Amino acid sequence: MDTVKNAKGGVDFLGYFMRFRSLSVFFVFLLLCIAFTVRSPEYRFISRDNIEVFLALGAEFNIVALAVGMLMICGEFDLSVGSILVFCSFVFLGLFDAGVGVFLAVFLTLGVGTLIGLLHGLITVKTGIPSFITTLGGMLFWRGLTLFWSQGFQRPLDTSQYPLFNESLTGSIAGLIPIQSVWFLGIALVLGFLIHSHKFGNWVFATGDNKQAAKAMGINTDVIKMSCFAIVGLICSFVAIMQIVRVGVFSSRAGDGWELKAIAASVVGGTALTGGTGSIAGVFWGALIISVIENGLVVLRIPYYWTFVIFGVVIISSVIISYLTEQRRLTMGAERDQGASELNSNNRSP
Repeated sequence: MDTVKNAKGGVDFLGYFMRFRSLSVFFVFLLLCIAFTVRSPEYRFISRDNIEVFLALGAEFNIVALAVGMLMICGEFDLSVGSILVFCSFVFLGLFDAGVGVFLAVFLTLGVGTLIGLLHGLITVKTGIPSFITTLGGMLFWRGLTLFWSQGFQRPLDTSQYPLFNESLTGSIAGLIPIQSVWFLGIALVLGFLIHSHKFGNWVFATGDNKQAAKAMGINTDVIKMSCFAIVGLICSFVAIMQIVRVGVFSSRAGDGWELKAIAASVVGGTALTGGTGSIAGVFWGALIISVIENGLVVLRIPYYWTFVIFGVVIISSVIISYLTEQRRLTMGAERDQGASELNSNNRSP
């Protein structure tokens, strides 16, 4: 392995961190798991029951975080993911109660989520309104609309007559591995391929890094951004169905607070707030870190409000680290350009 050195010839630890950010986030996740295991009574953190709960419940949020991370790489934000989720939950419930077949209800709900995401993207790219503002309005609108229609009451959902459907979303493999975690891993692999091994991913990174330069290369940045928003809406609607089927009850509080947690997971995973930098692997481990913190605090019976304090510290620390790595990246780029320029000058000299 090549040693990363700084301008003074010493080992550049920040350079190492930049090159292996995803691996660094994985080690943070591992350290958190060890810490919670040691601190929990009778090692309850690694008990079978807690691991099953963590894999099942955490996967639902983690899937949404993957989509938000992809959108952030494209240079945009979505603060409406929790509201899209609860609205799509209510849509699915309404369709099912109206006698629509379960699979048609799933298809229509996925379509609604995709259209909502596409609408947010369309408003953002066509009006020039920052996505932060667009999706903030969407967050209030879709949750408010859901509260108006549902009156804030819980409503039951019984899909027991569709056992295969239930098993495909909330079952388990060999009675050990919750199927939600398999969906999480599968969606991570699909998005990872799409972003890192497909030309669409190149367009996403180029659009997030420098929109004008991407346009100069012939990339339709508006279509790319709208596509990313649509994917976010699609994934939120899928998780909405998964969650309401698992719980068996519609709740107007579903997805509450997921917006900032998803952004936190992306930032922890190395995604730049300015776009153009990040990885699905980083977001994958970043989402797991957020889920581990929540689960670990519950196991340790620490009051839940401390999670907000910890998430605040995590976000600020991750932003500082991202800023430092970005500055270091620019410095390294300038040093390479200067070295190349000096080399060319020396080659031209007699």
